[in-house]
Amino acid sequence: MSRQTISTITDKVVEGMVERHNRPVYMAMAVTVEGHRDILGLWAGDGGEGAKYWLHVLPELRNRGVGDVLMVVCDGLAGLPDAVTTVWPRTVVQTCVVHLLRNSFRYAALRSGSTSTRRWVTASISTVA
Repeated sequence: MSRQTISTITDKVVEGMVERHNRPVYMAMAVTVEGHRDILGLWAGDGGEGAKYWLHVLPELRNRGVGDVLMVVCDGLAGLPDAVTTVWPRTVVQTCVVHLLRNSFRYAALRSGSTSTRRWVTASISTVA
């Protein structure tokens, strides 16, 4: 093989590695009534996960024995609330309070027109998180 061929192959492999490593990873964690925490699984996404994606993941959890889900807390992932209520109809879906506050303050700060207020609120919320 020529140096150019090896270089071309290496470049393609590196590109593929970078693409795979810049993907979101989603974690499902359960907290029992007693407060015990278990990681139920990790899933690598491509950043465009919607209800169809979650309707693949959640039944997998149900089939592995997750029978009764009281509450799901998420950060506003598209399609997840609808998928949760499809798989577990009585489950309450709530946006993570930190994400909810950050998003609310970002919007409020933009409306108020004060960048110093926005910086202060963002720094304050980041400290809490």
